[in-house]
Amino acid sequence: MAAKRPSQKKASAKPEKKNAKRAAGRRATTSRRKTAGPAKARGPKRIWFFGGGAAEGRADMKEALGGKGANLAEMARLGLPVPPGFTIGTAVCAEYWSGGGSLPKGLWPQICANVRRMEKTLGGAFGGGESPILVSVRSGAAVSMPGMMETVLNVGLNDVTREALAKKSGNRRMALDSQRRLIQMFARVVLDLDIREYEYALESLKHRKGVWEDTELTEADLEELVETYREIFESRAGHEFPEDPWEQLRMAVEAVFRSWNCDRAIRYRDLNRISGLVGTAVNVQAMVFGNMGKTSATGVCFTRDPSTGRNVFYGEFLLNAQGEDVVAGIRTPRPIAQMKRVLPKPYADLVRAKDLLEGHYGDVQDMEFTVQEGQLFMLQTRTGKRTAGAAIRIAVEMVHEGRLKKRDALLRVEPHTLDQLLHPTFEKKAAKNILARGLPASPGAASGRAVFSADEAEDWVARGESVILCRDETSPEDIGGMYAANGILTSRGGMTSHAAVVARGMGKCCVAGCSGTEIDVNARRMRAGNEEIVEGDWISLDGSTGDVMLGRVPTERPRLSKHFNELMGWADEARRLKVRANAETPHDAKVARGFGAEGIGLCRTEHMFFDEERIAIVREMILADTADARETALAKLLPVQQQDFEAIFRAMKGLPVTVRLLDPPLHEFVPLTAESQATTAAAIGISEEAVKRRVEALREMNPMMGHRGCRLGISYPEIYDMQVRAIARAAARCAKRKLDVRPEIMIPLVGHVNELALLEARARRIVREELQAADVKLKVLIGTMIEIPRAALTADEIATKAEFFSFGTNDLTQLTFGFSRDDTNAFLPDYLAQKILPEDPFQSLDQSGVGQLVEIAIERGRSVRKGLKIGICGEHGGDPASVDFCHRVGMDYVSCSPFRVPIARLAAAHAAILARRRR
Repeated sequence: MAAKRPSQKKASAKPEKKNAKRAAGRRATTSRRKTAGPAKARGPKRIWFFGGGAAEGRADMKEALGGKGANLAEMARLGLPVPPGFTIGTAVCAEYWSGGGSLPKGLWPQICANVRRMEKTLGGAFGGGESPILVSVRSGAAVSMPGMMETVLNVGLNDVTREALAKKSGNRRMALDSQRRLIQMFARVVLDLDIREYEYALESLKHRKGVWEDTELTEADLEELVETYREIFESRAGHEFPEDPWEQLRMAVEAVFRSWNCDRAIRYRDLNRISGLVGTAVNVQAMVFGNMGKTSATGVCFTRDPSTGRNVFYGEFLLNAQGEDVVAGIRTPRPIAQMKRVLPKPYADLVRAKDLLEGHYGDVQDMEFTVQEGQLFMLQTRTGKRTAGAAIRIAVEMVHEGRLKKRDALLRVEPHTLDQLLHPTFEKKAAKNILARGLPASPGAASGRAVFSADEAEDWVARGESVILCRDETSPEDIGGMYAANGILTSRGGMTSHAAVVARGMGKCCVAGCSGTEIDVNARRMRAGNEEIVEGDWISLDGSTGDVMLGRVPTERPRLSKHFNELMGWADEARRLKVRANAETPHDAKVARGFGAEGIGLCRTEHMFFDEERIAIVREMILADTADARETALAKLLPVQQQDFEAIFRAMKGLPVTVRLLDPPLHEFVPLTAESQATTAAAIGISEEAVKRRVEALREMNPMMGHRGCRLGISYPEIYDMQVRAIARAAARCAKRKLDVRPEIMIPLVGHVNELALLEARARRIVREELQAADVKLKVLIGTMIEIPRAALTADEIATKAEFFSFGTNDLTQLTFGFSRDDTNAFLPDYLAQKILPEDPFQSLDQSGVGQLVEIAIERGRSVRKGLKIGICGEHGGDPASVDFCHRVGMDYVSCSPFRVPIARLAAAHAAILARRRR
């Protein structure tokens, strides 16, 4: 459906008489006001000048001047053609906001003094004279935030300065074009007005004149358009467009300060974990004009291809245009290589500038430039943002070129960006119909037919279909369907919900907590906005953005390059921390090893029980009335558990494998629906009522703190006995086949040394019996998870019975904060939005709180057992900031999901390099 045409006043076909009176009034206003602008400068230095052979700032002053201001000063120092101007420091932005949103006292006279300095440098006058100076007013924070804040161009232009500019340049059309741009930009940026009417007016005029491009409009056309723009401005703003250049400048500066706290800038900082910045700088710079004809142009370029990393000059330009035309896509730009043919001298100057800047900064540069009547001017340079693949290639090739050392190359690649390379991605040019957006819980790209139960997911996949499992939330009982599905979508839950944690462990794409969808599992349908998706409809998920899309979006598999492998080799040379993986299937173990895992740090045995045949045996064991009956059921599980462990030991030969004994409460394994209870009752040979009674008896008020972990092993020792026996037999069998096996048995949820003492002794006896029976000598370590605060505080006692510690930081975080991880989505977004917490403590370790418990446990544990092996196996093991913490406190290894192993390897290298530099 076509968009509704915005209303606008009809432009007069012959505006001469109407506008003459208005223009005379504007000239009088300008004459009266022009002496009110400048004032004598006083107070502390807040402004740094650049250009004209001078530069008060430097590249290393980004905190004070913002990235743009610091780099403008640096380019001026390098002798590059930079239009003169000045930078109002970032601290002034903080003053602006602390002062209630007004310019700090004494700032305006300093701005005026620097404008006067610019006038002397250029030999012109701001707001008047025969050589009028116009300025751009641009943002620039210490950390690059491209497109998030505001810019106003052509500030200082009115009817008087327009005619003076036209006379000086000999190009009245350019002056009129610049004026209409100022009015539109001022309306949007300074007054936050809708600009669709301006766009409609421009398109209507082009249609009426029979032209396609803005550049085809004549001088008379643009004069008419300027008057139309004025009328739109006055009707929407409630006052005339401000003609006083000094008033324009003041309002533009304030608008840029305000843009620091606009919604998109705040959101960008949140998404990119940018914090600790005081505000944006404001850069006021003399305008140069790329819209002065066929010898003028504007463009954006990179010293290397930011998408692939190839060492080729990359960029685009537009002839006869201003800078926002390239960024806004108003016209289709041309490849930068074509500039060599149409503007050969400016192109050659630009190539020299890009070589100089990349060599000077030692990194890829993102540059903006303008060519005014054949002369090149550099308007910006900054470190170029790039894809993860490009970052790796650039870093490796710069080492080969002798520009970087290996350790510096490693630091050029942010560990978290490797996610882009390790999961399928959607084709960049593919059409996408976005239905809703949830939390990007597990990266990757997946398409499939929507199904609404785990059983249906398995059935559809068995028929050869690809599916997306859609649930309001998932439970351990859904594991089969989750494994079968291409991706997982939930309407509830957070970044560390069951769906999210399991999906990441599997390397599955997952979008969680998508409140924009209403999922009706019983009706097998989902509503998102005006769309209804029924079972069998195709949908697509982007686990990197949280987007849920209608239809089948084509994907591409990741291909790891030779540059990736080379960089990861350097990372392994640099790091101290070992990196293991969380895995419980031979397939996951092989994937992890392929990504460079040095063992398994967490094998969750409960995940092995959800196979259809095995869950029936587990339920038989749970529903048994006596220990003998339980042991009968467990005897059926023993051989299959042994087979599981043998397969994992084979996949990880020569590397340690830490197996966690059963941890979840038993109620997670029992049948919950009437249908499944009836099936279970019939299979076991007991009444449905008996099943219901047992299920009800297992129900707990707070399962997280209930009958689980080592408490199960104490109440039902036969369960742990079976698992330990299976581990020992599998290890002995592999050892007899000359395989190097290194099993480690981990007892979960210990809070008191007496719990561990009882279970460790029992496990040690069974291991000894099995190894003796097999006539095998093998070292089997027995240790514990530290996931209860009391265990951390009494780690010296626990270490007397534990040969290793592994921090289960998911539960340790829950119990330290008193948060239920699965329920935090109800309040945690508010905590983050209001800065109560800097970030989600389930994604990045709370170093000042939970971290203190970790440090206490390490210190006390090693005080009684020298060389105690210590690692971490929670979700934090793949978070770069948490990995850095683990390095600093002296852990031996981190463990994470297989697809995060490369991230942890690179993060561990970063931690080691930065630690050496701090020393």
